[in-house]
Amino acid sequence: MNPMLLDFPDHFETERLFIRSPKPGDGKAMYEAVCDSINELKPWLPFAHFEQSLEKTEANIREAHVNFLSRKDLRLLVFLKETGELIASSGLHRMDWEVPKVEIGYWIRTDYSGKGFMTEAVQGITDFAINELHARRIEIRCDAKNVKSRAIAERLNFELEAILKQESKAIDRDELRDTCVFAKIR
Repeated sequence: MNPMLLDFPDHFETERLFIRSPKPGDGKAMYEAVCDSINELKPWLPFAHFEQSLEKTEANIREAHVNFLSRKDLRLLVFLKETGELIASSGLHRMDWEVPKVEIGYWIRTDYSGKGFMTEAVQGITDFAINELHARRIEIRCDAKNVKSRAIAERLNFELEAILKQESKAIDRDELRDTCVFAKIR
């Protein structure tokens, strides 16, 4: 199967959210969201440790747009329907189109954390993966110490299949970390 030929929508909605692929010009909104949330992102995401700039962020958005079109990686931006504000970044990564399986990754802008938006987005993305991509396996992998990320997987009834002991190096300190592997199978 040639993933380039897969035809599926580049956007969808949930009750409160509009979720879509990145587009050229989204860099400014993404840059602002990252800057607003940088301290909360640093323990979990490598990109948060690099110098942020509007130009680099726009270049990254454009690369994500190309990757979406070529089906190499499906980054998704999460907007509040009510205001149109970018509140989160998510996506479907590490795809194996032969199985097919995907991994959902996500982070939310600090001001919107704890309001159920990320849970709603991940449920919508899971439904998109099942209904549009016909995924048979959907994974969420996170640092075992990332309580908020784990809670989303648990709330959405993803099964904790494994905890990979000392599987990765901590991003923000010199220690080894465990990785939780959650999955939903259909």
